[in-house]
Amino acid sequence: MSILNKMKRVVVGLSGGVDSSVAAYLLQQQGYEVIGLFMKNWHDESVILDAECPWVEDSNDALIVAQALGVPFQTIDLSVAYKERIVDYMFREYQQGRTPNPDVLCNREIKFDVFLKTALELGADFVATGHYCQKKETVKDGKTYYRLIAGADRNKDQSYFLCQLNQQQLSKALFPIGHLEKPEVRRIATEQNLVTAGKKDSQGLCFVGKIKLPEFLQQQLKPKTGDIIEIPGDSEKYKNYQEKLKAIDGNRNSAALKILSESMNYKPSDGKVVGQHNGAHYFTIGQRKGLQVGGMKEPLFVIATDTVSNTIYTGQGQHTGLYRKGLFISNTEVHWVRPDLELKQGEHKTFSCRIRYRQPLTTAILYREEEGLFLIFEEEQRGVTPGQFAAWYEEGELIGSGVIA
Repeated sequence: MSILNKMKRVVVGLSGGVDSSVAAYLLQQQGYEVIGLFMKNWHDESVILDAECPWVEDSNDALIVAQALGVPFQTIDLSVAYKERIVDYMFREYQQGRTPNPDVLCNREIKFDVFLKTALELGADFVATGHYCQKKETVKDGKTYYRLIAGADRNKDQSYFLCQLNQQQLSKALFPIGHLEKPEVRRIATEQNLVTAGKKDSQGLCFVGKIKLPEFLQQQLKPKTGDIIEIPGDSEKYKNYQEKLKAIDGNRNSAALKILSESMNYKPSDGKVVGQHNGAHYFTIGQRKGLQVGGMKEPLFVIATDTVSNTIYTGQGQHTGLYRKGLFISNTEVHWVRPDLELKQGEHKTFSCRIRYRQPLTTAILYREEEGLFLIFEEEQRGVTPGQFAAWYEEGELIGSGVIA
């Protein structure tokens, strides 16, 4: 047991799951003074699926784990901050036809901001979570930089969800299970007779549960009937786009980058009406369920939405409109986890990137221009979605991220 660690107090976000339970146990074994806190972030259970465990059960499991480990425990209510920073943000994004990632924002705004401040008020030196990621340090020019590294279990790596953390937040963060794989975590929990050992992984919104998204959105975004338009795969629009790409011919100036990263701007005359929907703001790019349009040779997917005209554009099968060569992130939405590695205007560099959780890393080149970042993929990517986060890595370290325009 480390005498140094014994002097350090760590507040663990006990969620009632196996990962945070084992995180608390490991910290205790390392000699830290551990305190368990459960975050209550949501009160309205009317939009949570009945089959999912409500927050009360999770809180009870967290309490049982804390008692088994002999660590202090309490529940804190962060529902006001959660509604203002996460839920209201979700509504605004969907209303604008964008698809948010509330889990990324929950980590930036709740776990490592409001929760972190609460922990520091309790005299904590660190906060810890059950994320599958790792933290390391490096020193450059006499200054310490904290590195966010992918989890050892690449099937469970959750570094993407922390892609908006800054250096100050990382300096106070501990990820005790990041070097382990999931089966090993469950084995430890079983050996210690922790009640969460066999508990299923949580799904849905961060610390809320698996919500009924349509009902959730309809709390503020009212249904509004509109057209579902099918765009043919051989549309003249795509032929014109291919001609633009040929004209670029490997050029990567600002004008070329804009063409490579642009999304298609469809209009109703580009296709034909094949059905009706109850609100364009309820749909996202790549979505198949909920369209309720039959009689097609291949499955119908959403390829674009327009919340101003309340129109959904769709295509059959592996439609050309589902794929893009690049994306753009405005300067106001670019975030560097490693500020010392930030690209300067006019610079470019190759990274490994992903545009959603669990997506395999893909090679892309980042170009820093006056107006922001252009991310150009080596191979076209399916389902590039405005509002989601793109994150870029170098040798397993998450370097930066940004909201897709």
